[in-house]
Amino acid sequence: MAGTTDADTLILFAHGARDPGWRVPVDAMASMLAAALPQVRIAVAFLEFMSPELVETIDAAAAAGAVRIAIAPLFWAEGGHLKREVPELIAQAQARHPHLRIERWPVLGASPEVLAALSGVYRERWQAAGV
Repeated sequence: MAGTTDADTLILFAHGARDPGWRVPVDAMASMLAAALPQVRIAVAFLEFMSPELVETIDAAAAAGAVRIAIAPLFWAEGGHLKREVPELIAQAQARHPHLRIERWPVLGASPEVLAALSGVYRERWQAAGV
């Protein structure tokens, strides 16, 4: 891909929780993507309660030489955090690193593919239960 570097980073961005086990599926997804996209740095970041936070993950990617950062919010829907807080965090990071192309992708619940996949899983579970 033209105009990219091996430091370009896909950040899986999740809310975070006080329970350390909450991040297990986030880390699992990061591992899956790292195997599927070996040319891309995959990182995780959290809004609160867990580390690293989004801003420090963006700063680390910039320090590593990234030109492009994509933020994939692992949120169900566009809520207050994504509408108000996250744009401010991204704007601050963009001001510190004007050379970066920072993209914020849509939330998962907005994706017809994700909704179809989840619907299929629930349909199969319902049918398997013999209900």
